[in-house]
Order: sequence, then C-alpha cells, then structure tokens
Amino acid sequence: MGMGFRGDRMRAFGCFALAALLFAALPAQAEPDAAVAGASGLRYPAAKRLDLVEDHFGVKVTDPYRWLENDLRADPAVRDWVGQENRLTRRHIDGLPGREALKKRMQALFAHGRYTIPRKAGGRYFYGYNKGLQNQTPLYVRDGLNGAQRLLIDPNDWAEDGSDALAEWAPSPDGRFLLYAVQEAGSDWRTLKVLDVATARPLDDVVQWVKFSQLAWDGRGQGFFYSRFAAPQEGAGLQSSTVGQELHYHRLGTPQAQDQLIYATPDQPRLSHTAQVTQDGRWLVISSFQGTDPRRELHLAELTGGKVKVRPLVKGMTNDWRLIGSRGPTLYFITDQYAPHLRVVSIDARFPRRGARQVVAERMDTLAGGSLVGDRLILAYLSDAESVAELIDLNGRKVSDVPLPGLGTAAGFGGRDGDPETFFSFSGFTTPSSIYRFDTATLRYELFARPELPFNPDDYGIEQVSYPSKDGTMIPMTVIRKKALALSKAPAPTILYGYGGFNIALTPGYSATRMAWLEQGGVYAIANLRGGGEFGKAWHDAGRLANKQNVFDDFIAAAEYLKANGYTTKDGLAIEGRSNGGLLVGAVVNQRPDLFAAALPAVGVMDMLRFDRFTAGRYWIDDYGSPDREEDFRLLYAYSPYHNIASGKDYPAILVTTGDTDDRVVPAHSFKYAAALQAAELGPKPRLIRIDTKAGHGAGKPVDKLIDEYADSYAFAAYYTGLKLDAQPR
Repeated sequence: MGMGFRGDRMRAFGCFALAALLFAALPAQAEPDAAVAGASGLRYPAAKRLDLVEDHFGVKVTDPYRWLENDLRADPAVRDWVGQENRLTRRHIDGLPGREALKKRMQALFAHGRYTIPRKAGGRYFYGYNKGLQNQTPLYVRDGLNGAQRLLIDPNDWAEDGSDALAEWAPSPDGRFLLYAVQEAGSDWRTLKVLDVATARPLDDVVQWVKFSQLAWDGRGQGFFYSRFAAPQEGAGLQSSTVGQELHYHRLGTPQAQDQLIYATPDQPRLSHTAQVTQDGRWLVISSFQGTDPRRELHLAELTGGKVKVRPLVKGMTNDWRLIGSRGPTLYFITDQYAPHLRVVSIDARFPRRGARQVVAERMDTLAGGSLVGDRLILAYLSDAESVAELIDLNGRKVSDVPLPGLGTAAGFGGRDGDPETFFSFSGFTTPSSIYRFDTATLRYELFARPELPFNPDDYGIEQVSYPSKDGTMIPMTVIRKKALALSKAPAPTILYGYGGFNIALTPGYSATRMAWLEQGGVYAIANLRGGGEFGKAWHDAGRLANKQNVFDDFIAAAEYLKANGYTTKDGLAIEGRSNGGLLVGAVVNQRPDLFAAALPAVGVMDMLRFDRFTAGRYWIDDYGSPDREEDFRLLYAYSPYHNIASGKDYPAILVTTGDTDDRVVPAHSFKYAAALQAAELGPKPRLIRIDTKAGHGAGKPVDKLIDEYADSYAFAAYYTGLKLDAQPR
C-alpha cells in the first residue's frame, strides 16, 4: 500500500475471492440509473445499480456497485465504464488553466541526474542512475570505486510505453552475477532473472510467480533463496489470493521446476516467509509473519553446501526481529522485545535456547534501522521525525555520531563485517537525495553524487509546528512554503498530506511534483498523524483498530489549524493521501466536507467491509480489524468511505486516482467509491476519477505517467483552491 508497504514493510500483503465467482453469486441486476447531471454541468456516465443488500450482524448493508469489482480485462461493462469515466475526466482537466504549464515545469524539475545508493560486491559497485526523464532507472556497474561507469541493465528497452520496471536486485557475493526482478505494468508480481556481470548477458535462469520476496544469494554465489506463491488461475493474477507463500532455493543453471522447497507451512497458509543470508554466507535466517504487524517467528539453517536443514531460532510470533548483521555465530537483531522503541540484541546461532543478549538498550527515540559495517554497528534513530545516526562498537558502547549533512532523512548504510566502507543517501523536503561514502574506521565521509537543481532550496522555509487534536494530543506538522510568502504572512492555497497507519513514519524527503506546487506559491503541509511510526509503538497503537478515528480527528484538526493560523484561506485547502492515506482522505471528506475545497484520494482503500477479500487486503487486518468480527465490523462500517457518503451536503471537488493493474489495493475500491459519489447529491463541484492504464500501486510507474498524474491532480487542486498557475513561476 503505497508508502505503507515499501522496503521492510513488504510484509503488508493480502487475500481475495475471485471476481467472477463474486459476480455469479449476485442477485439479479436492477436497471442502470440514468446519468447524473451535476450542478457543475458535468454529466457522469451511467452506472447500473444492483439491488444487493446483505445482513452484517443485523445491519442491512447495500452494495449497489459490486459489479465494478470485476476485472475490467474480463468484463466489457466495467471496461466501458472505465473508458467513459476517463474521457469525462480528461475533458474536464484539459480545460483547466495552467495544466500544461505545470506539466512542463514538473518535467524540468525531474530533468536532473539521480543516483541510487551503491552496493558493493567482489570489488564491484552497482547502482542506479537516471539521466532525468528516463521512464525507468538503468543499472550501472563500476569495477572499483573509480572505475569507468558501465551500463548493465536498461529497463527502458523492455516495454514500448516504459511500463516494465527493474524492481529488486542483488549482486552475488563475489560480484560475478546479478539477480534482478522484472515488474510488469506496476504489478506486485515479479519474474526473476540472472545476468553475467562481466558480459552483461542474461543466463537462461527464469523464476516466476515471485511476490513480496527478499532476494538472498547463498554464500557461494551458486544460487539464491526467494519467496513465491502458487501460479494463479488463468486471468486471475491481479486479484488472486496471496496465501500459501513458500520459500525456495534456485541453483543456477537448473529449471525452476527443480527448485528446492526450503520452508513452508501448509497447515498455516496465511503465514508468509522471507529469507536473509548473513554477509559471510554462513547462516540462512527465515522470517515468518502473518500480517502488517512486526510479529515474527524465526528459523535458522547453517549453509554448508549440503542439504539445507531448518531449525527454530525464535519461537512464537510475539515480537519484531530484524537481522542487521553477524560475526561468526553471533547474530545481531533489532527487536521490540521488552522495548517498544526497539533495542539491539545478539543471539548465538549455535545455542538459541540461551536467548537474546542486550547489546544496545532502548531509548526514547525510536530505533529505525541498523547494520554492521566494518567492526561497528550503525544505528539510525528517528528524532522529531528526522534521522540521527550513531556508531556503536559490538559491546554496545557509543563510538561517535555519524556525521550527516544536516536535518533530513538518511538511508542506506549497507555493508559487511570487516569492510568499513558504506554508502548512504541524504535528502530533505527541498533537497533531492545526495549520495555519500562513509568510512566507519576513519569517520570520514565524502560526496559520491549530488544532483544539479533547477531551483534554489534556500528560497523555501520549513516550519515545524504542533497542534492539538480533538482529544488534546499534540500532533506534529511540517509546513513548507516560500520564505517570502512566510514573511508576508499572507494565506495561500494549501495542500495537506497525511497517511497515519501501519507504523509508517513520514520523514523528510524530496518530491519534484511537490516542488512544482511550492514554486507556484502554494503551501504544502505534512501531518505526522497517529497510527504512524514516528514515535514508537504507542503512537502506532493510538491510530489503529478501535483507535482509527483518532487518525481522522488528527487530520481534521490539522486542517482547522492551518485555517485558524493564517496559512490558507477559507476556501483554499486541498487534502491529499495515497493508499491508506486515500482511505484517510475519503473518510474525512465524509465527516467534514465543509473544511475542504478539493480532495485527492489516490489508490485508496475505500470499501472497509470487503478489503480483506482481495490481493493484499487480509494482511491489513492488523491495522484495520476484521469485517468478519462484529466489534470490528461496526467500527469499519462507521468510517468506510464507500458506505458513508453524506448525500445532501456540499462536498469539495474530488479527483479519485487509481491504476488498472494495481494489485495491492485493487482499483475496485476507487471504482465503487467514485460511482457512489457521482450518484449522490453533493453540490456543484465535480467528483471525477482518473484511471491510469498499465499502472499499479505506484512502484515502477514510468516518469512520464507520474508527471501526467500529478500535473492533472495539482492543476485540479489549484483550480479549486484558487492557486493561479504561472508558466514561469518565480
């Protein structure tokens, strides 16, 4: 789910029931409604209504647009509705002033070189480099740090429209081979392939039906471990259930059919399993989990070159355990066992029954990540939602702070025991990622790559504020705007962004599309809502399950604060959110439509009574609860965006966005929500939906599609908040 399920949050997946079976089980369809003509002059496409009512714990629940759950590739009626909606949206947005100027400016803001963090293997350095407007980022290699840059993979050649992406990749320990994942049209499914690095030629190895997997080479570079599901039924790949994940081992030069099953739990099909191999290649650590909560059970195998024999390491899915390094038989983990803000412990792989030994104690700042580099641990903490990093020796004593370029977000710090070299990226709200090389022995860092910017970051100010939510809890918020605008104290059209879920922290990071809004004189605010991961377990718990309404209250209070304190005008506030944040936007619009001029819910979870039936949905029960439990059902039904549209009230202008190949949050959520919005009496402003083609939840989206989406969304927000778009902003 968007930013909800990135990096180590890949464990947020889900389940479903086949759309064809759902449709076949429905009662007879009612006649389609006549097209609804809004006061804005828009005539919405006719959407047939089903006379479908279900009993949920004594509550009669209607679901008139369930037919929109059918896959548009298989159902002509859904496909026709999507086409009509896209044509209507296109006509409306193309008529908005300044849209093309905004798009051109976004293109200019993307048109600078961008590097990813290098990874070192066998003396070779692997990294991504995008010249600027390339749809997908090519992968390069250097033989030695100062060697010549050589193109290894260019995914821009894979699909004519740029929709196929290079996803995860990992060099073999000796740097001889590169294992990489191909992502088609934004789907979560992956196909794994292998490249000979010296010749850049592909091997014959192909591994399919990989999803939510880590890529882990064995210590000898002879093969790799990966996680997969069974091949879905024909045509059901974008909606099929992700249950029964298995861990396999593939030996180079053999067909996938001969891959060895390493670990599976057929008696517990809802468990997922991922693998890590320690940097010395000695130990395989298998992590098993069920949902988005970081509760894991660990198994271990010593990789001797013979048959892989798995044995328990940590029993019971009670706590989080994240492997961050090893030295000999000593494995280092970050865990929340007895430590809500996390701590570092070690476990002896030979004698796991002895339990964990504390290396670094918990402290008030949340421990966000760590790694063993050289002979020291690098630990990254979140302090007021920004990164600080420290060097710790293996006895737990602090050596020094890691020198960072300023206040912002640091990421990376990969490495291995015995080699002091590591790389990290550093970014801020108005500064794109620069890449740095750091030596843990000398404590020296140097610039590896920095982008050239078509603007001056010093022209922009960043304010950290706090405001009281409905229950009095103080919520942090960052406000970004031009310094000249702040000095004038003049209110301006504003976009308020939020997420508030799945223990995800919103930390400083650069966005070229957001910069285009700021250049035009707009204000951008980011609220650190409860449910996120900024302040540890208690902050997360305060915004999920029975406490989910706190997230909506926090967001509403942020909007009220921005208006009351002169950041924005009475009719100048737009709200934006993606994935779980799309749910957030849909819920607060229903609860307080008077507060907002425009709303941008993207790839949102909009039907809270059926989210667990599709692809990634069932894993989200940890944050949302289960619609099959009466107590949870009543909470979910009370805020579900699809079920709580308040007909008879004036709503803001709404632009719903989704992708037709989104198999994380299936587009049916947005389809049904948009159809219900258009059928209701919600005042004169438009309620539109934009459905991208060959685009998924967000990862792997081509740059040109990304620019088009945000040019549409921000031109829409600008028009309805009163921001005048200038072809040459100052």
